[in-house]
Amino acid sequence: MSKTKKVGSTGRYGTRYGKTIRTKVLEVEKKQRKKQKCPHCLRFKVKRVAPGIWLCKKCNVKFAGKAYYV
Repeated sequence: MSKTKKVGSTGRYGTRYGKTIRTKVLEVEKKQRKKQKCPHCLRFKVKRVAPGIWLCKKCNVKFAGKAYYV
């Protein structure tokens, strides 16, 4: 899978679906993959395990929340 500077990880779609849709998907993917703030220990150590399931690497708390970002 290739990446490009403008569309990042959505470069895997190639020229399909149009640039506007691919850039919207890119914004959602960036939010879901970055570290989020833990509601228990307030550190940026929360990572998305599955859609709606989050795990804090610091305090080892697993909780349910929003699908893309907490």
